[in-house]
Order: sequence, then C-alpha cells, then structure tokens
Amino acid sequence: MEGRRARRARSGAGAAAAAVFPGRCVPPGAEAGGEPRCPVPEVCWRSGLERGRAARGPCAAPAAGAAPRAPPAPGAGCGARGAGRDSPRRGNRPWEPEQLRGAAEPSAEHSCCVCAALTECSAQGGGKAFAVSVVSEGAEDETELPVLQNSEKSRTISKIGRELKGIVFVIQSQSNSFHSKRAEDLKRDILKQAVDLGKELPTVLLIHQIDRHEGAWTILPLMTDFSVTYGRNSSWIFFCEEDTRIQVVKLVETLRRFDKSKEWFLGKALYDEESTIIHHYAFAENPTVFKYPDFAAGWALSIPLVNKLAKKLKSEPLKSDFTIDLKHEIALYIWQKGEGPHLTPVPEFCTDDVNSYKVDHCATTFSNFLPLCGEPVNKEDVFVAVKTCRKFHGDRIPVVKQTWEREAALIEYYSDYADISIPTIDLGIPNTDRGHCGKTFAILERFLNHTSPRTPWLVVVDDDTLISIFRLRKLLSCYDPNEPVFLGERYGYGLGTGGYSYITGGGGMVFSRTAVQKLLASKCRCYSMDAPDDMVLGMCFSGLGIPITHSPLFHQARPMDYPKDYLSHQIPVSFHKHWNIDPVKVYFTWLAPNTEESSNGKKVGYNREDL
Repeated sequence: MEGRRARRARSGAGAAAAAVFPGRCVPPGAEAGGEPRCPVPEVCWRSGLERGRAARGPCAAPAAGAAPRAPPAPGAGCGARGAGRDSPRRGNRPWEPEQLRGAAEPSAEHSCCVCAALTECSAQGGGKAFAVSVVSEGAEDETELPVLQNSEKSRTISKIGRELKGIVFVIQSQSNSFHSKRAEDLKRDILKQAVDLGKELPTVLLIHQIDRHEGAWTILPLMTDFSVTYGRNSSWIFFCEEDTRIQVVKLVETLRRFDKSKEWFLGKALYDEESTIIHHYAFAENPTVFKYPDFAAGWALSIPLVNKLAKKLKSEPLKSDFTIDLKHEIALYIWQKGEGPHLTPVPEFCTDDVNSYKVDHCATTFSNFLPLCGEPVNKEDVFVAVKTCRKFHGDRIPVVKQTWEREAALIEYYSDYADISIPTIDLGIPNTDRGHCGKTFAILERFLNHTSPRTPWLVVVDDDTLISIFRLRKLLSCYDPNEPVFLGERYGYGLGTGGYSYITGGGGMVFSRTAVQKLLASKCRCYSMDAPDDMVLGMCFSGLGIPITHSPLFHQARPMDYPKDYLSHQIPVSFHKHWNIDPVKVYFTWLAPNTEESSNGKKVGYNREDL
C-alpha cells in the first residue's frame, strides 16, 4: 500500500511539473517513470536572457560565440537563499503560478531561475508537489508558490462565481441620458468582473428600464416581481446607486458571512441625531436608535426577506402617501414596528472615495465628487427666478444678496409688490399662504416669452433657498438642454397606487427651456392658484411622459436635518429654510465657491460640525 501511494504521489508531482512547463522543465526520469529527482533540467541553462537585458549570475546568456555554460547546480544563484540579487526580476513582483502555467515554454526572462528552483519533489518531500521559488532583486528570502495551489484557487474562483450568480444587482438608474449612461457603465463593470470569475454571470437590473411601475424608484412596489422572478434561484437582492463602485469578490465574501436562509437587511447605517421634519419627527425621544441605510454604499435584502415583504404587500397594499426620504421609509416598512428585522450595519459597505487610503477592507465605495462633464455652463446660460412676497422683503432677500446673488448673472425677484429697492417684479398674482402654483406658472410664461431664447436653463427657488449657482453650473454641464430636463430633489406622491414623482420646490427646481416649452404647449395647468406648484408640475410632466431627474445634491431642508455621515460624501448644491439657523453661516460653510472662501479672499472660519 505504502509503495503504491508513494508511486502515485511521485507520478502526480511529475505531472504537476509538466503542467508548469509542458514538455520542458520536467525532472529527468519523471517522463520515463523513474525516480523524479530535482536536478536542473538542461534546457534551463540554454535560455539565458535573450531579450537584451543586462544579465548577471548563473542565468546570464553566454556571450556571442562562447561555449554554452554549464547548468547551474540546484538552488544556486537565483534559487538559493542570499542569492536573490543575481535573479532576474520583473518589477518587484514574484511570478504568479498561473502566469507560469499558461506559457507554452519558459519565457527567456525567467526560465533559468524558475527551472533552477524546482525543489525536491514527492519522493523526497512526503508527497508534496513541485514548487516554484522566485526571488525578487534585493530580497533576502524566497517565496514558494506551490504549483498545485492553482487548482485550489480555481475551485475558490469557481465557488465565488456560483455565489455571485445568486446576487441580483439593482442599480437605481434614471432615464435621462447622462444618468442612464452612468448606470450602463456600472453594469458593464459588474459584468466584466463577473466574466473574470467564470461563466456564471449575475443579473443586473436598471430601475429606469422597469417601466411597469411609475414608482419603481421607490423599490417596494417591485418586491412582488422580485419574489416571483428570483425567489427560488437567488440569494440576495443588492441595491446601489449609479455612482456606487463595487468589488464583486469582496461583496461575495462579505455576504457569505450571513446565513442566506434567514431574513437579512444589510447596509451602512445612518441615524438622526435629533428628530427631523423630513422623517416626520419619528423616534422623537431618541432618534439615534433607529438605523436606516445609506444608499450610496449599497444595501442588501436576503431572498427570504424579499419573499416576506412580497407576501405582506399582497395582503396589505401600499398606502397612497408621500415618499420624502426613501431610505428612511424603506427601513421603517421593513422594521414593521418591531416585527421585522432592523438594519444590520456592514462595515464593508463604504462611502469613502474609491481613491481613499481607507478603502482596503471595502466591498463598495462611492464616487463622492461633483459631476463635471466639460466646462461649466456660462453664467449667462442660467436664469434665476426667486419667488418672494412683500412680508419677506426685509429679512429673506437681504440674505440672498449677502450670499449667493453675486454668483448669478441673470436674476429676477417675483413678488406680490413691486419694490424698486430690490428690485421686485409684481406678476399680478396675489400671494397665497399655501401653494404658489399661479405664481410659478406665470414665471414659466415670462421665462419663455421675455428672456433670450439663447438662455437654456431656468432655476426657480424660494426666497429662503440657499444655493450654489457656481456648483449648479458645473452640474448642468452634464445635461443636454435640448432634452426636456426637470431636475432637483425628487419626492413622490401615491406611487404605490399609480401616483407621480415631483421635484420639491424648496431645494430649487431646474428646467431646460425645452421642458418649459413642452409643458406650456400642453393644456396642463394649476387646478387652483394656491395649489402646490411642485406637485402640479410633477403631475403635468408625468402626464407628458417627461421623467423627473433626481439629484441628491439638492436639499429641501437644513444641513442639521440630515445625518452627518450622509452629507460627508456630498458636495451639496442647495439647502432650504432659515429656521433656527444662521443662513449666512450655513451658506459660507456648505455652499460658497472656492473652498468656502468669501469674495474678499479670506477664509470664513465656520466648522460644519457646529451646524
């Protein structure tokens, strides 16, 4: 028995050597069934360095016309301890086993040293396979890479590929040409990484292509379809933004830690430090106890949880209500007042920039920069309309003039009273205490009929909106004004029952001239003068088939209303409201151009942590 085992081990070792260098660096006697010793095959000394590199040591090519030098002894020169300085190198990287195995014969640059380093094989090493020993220049030690570890590595890669196929990737994409291209780029990157792992490819879905649901971006209406389509053969649904960057191997390894047969809700945890209006003052006594995911880092649902949510939605359809902050509302729905799982924080889901030194452990990162697709649009290409009324002329308008007005080349203030000191323009629309639909539609008419047709962009803001026109001009370089663009922070109404999306007005609403033309050419108008203008606009554009374009850089509320971790990976374009804050301080801390510098070149000494 022992003899047969030894012979099988020796045979396997010889085959392993042949697999490294087919037909070449096989120890003499191995092919003939003899005892495979480990002398240096005679082929090694012939190869030398034939590509003109300076050669040293036993691997050097013989001079022209000189007799071939004798093969080096086993372990001499490049293979022996302390002799690494004589070895050829390629940078400082040892040769990988798969690089060696793929060659039809040893390359001229490293064949001698690799062959010379074939170590004692199975007859003398207890059944161990041959190993390749490669030493970088200047190294004092050698690194042994077992040839047969390739098969183990192949099995590992194959396993990762199979597990990857069990992940359904859902990218929060949009139909606007700029955003759809970014989402397609991310999809290609995910699939390219998958191809490198084998033939098993995961499913990658783009939200904007799931057109059966007006509110597909709110995710919950899709749970039934996810359950039916992927409930049997998948393990996870992984959601991400178009700017999320994913290392699929690390993602698979991260998800492997969690039992896929159980209900899991995974993500990078955010929490409110104080109760906030955008979350309807939820958990007012201690808002820090409730965690919700930062979508930028990606988040995951196990299939058992998806199936459970689908079953609940079948028996309890979504209510016709507002969608304000989707990440918080999804977490609330999953939690089910304590009956469902809490969010489990996953440290490998990160929002650090991909180039940060902090991301070595991360399965995901985030491109936290302001999009710039060429030169910023010209100042004269952006017309700014400020909605105000007489009672705010004295306190809100001075803030605008003290902060961001100087960034705008074209700006007008629309009020219910003509004040030449500002100046304001009276549009003949009485001020209302609720919505301002009549005033907003009058502004749209004026933009279309009384401004230069060469001005492609209109921005409508409130008198207590704080905005960076400087950053907005950079952002608009990514959008085509010949498309009907309606851009800002997206909210939703009744999306579980066929409602519509809209751009919330406080953070600023951006229109391309093309969008305004298409809107006013339709018959869609305010159902009353005091109707909520942002919601009516959303309803109108939805009816016209013009999609809302969302940017998280616009904000309906104050900086203190958002988690610090959430804002840390943003370069914001706007905030809204002056309530209980110093709006000038907020502007110069968060929004002022040139790295928070004032117009006189002196840095303003404000700290975001204080706001």
